[in-house]
Amino acid sequence: MTGVSIIIVSFNAAADLERCLASLHRFPPAIRHEIVVVDNGSTDASVEVVRTWTGVRLVEVGSNAGFARANNIGLRETRGTYVLLLNGDTIVPGGAIDGLVGELDRNPDVAIVGPRLVDGTGRPELSFGRMMGPLNELRQKRLTRTGAVDAVTRRRHYPDWVSGACLLVRRADAEAVGGLDERFFMYTEDVDFCASIRARGRRVLFTPDVEVVHLRGRSAATAPGPTRDAYRRSQLAFYEKHHPAWAPFLKLYRMVKP
Repeated sequence: MTGVSIIIVSFNAAADLERCLASLHRFPPAIRHEIVVVDNGSTDASVEVVRTWTGVRLVEVGSNAGFARANNIGLRETRGTYVLLLNGDTIVPGGAIDGLVGELDRNPDVAIVGPRLVDGTGRPELSFGRMMGPLNELRQKRLTRTGAVDAVTRRRHYPDWVSGACLLVRRADAEAVGGLDERFFMYTEDVDFCASIRARGRRVLFTPDVEVVHLRGRSAATAPGPTRDAYRRSQLAFYEKHHPAWAPFLKLYRMVKP
């Protein structure tokens, strides 16, 4: 199949999933496409929501396999030249997917492209950054706190990573690195994925010319404890993989921080 495969990982967020699928059907991309929802054992109405939409294929994992593994399942189940990793809590405006595909078509040295992400009020999200590490994590937090996000998200550039909430990748590049690293159950898998692709001499692009709505923070609001724990586990796994000298200090920091 020459086109784009849209992979949405679902877990107990039926209302968000309904909005996301509705936006894709209201404004379908002009490029040939397929939509696959990989459900991680949802116990709400997520599966029923998917079945109400024509042209959407459902893959039921049967348990919560995590974000990285579920996306890899979706990758194996699809055939598009391009693969769009898309969170279920996004709303995709008309022309957005075609705009991302156009960026890859015009830039053969770019393997991954991410759009400007905004919340429901139009406020931008810091959805890209430098390679994750102690200093760069502090830098990300400082940018958010100083209110500089709007300005930095209006600049087209080549960051080290873009958010997996909406990430378009060439299938050939994704398969060349073996997909997403499944040691990351939830969080930081997108940073690691981009790092693996950059290690092969490929580039990551952030474009402000394409905008997608990301209604982020739902997991943290409904289950703050498990969400925080999941981030901490992934953060530690990331440091053990990429910054092993720093991992013991991170463990100590987590022990003393409430």
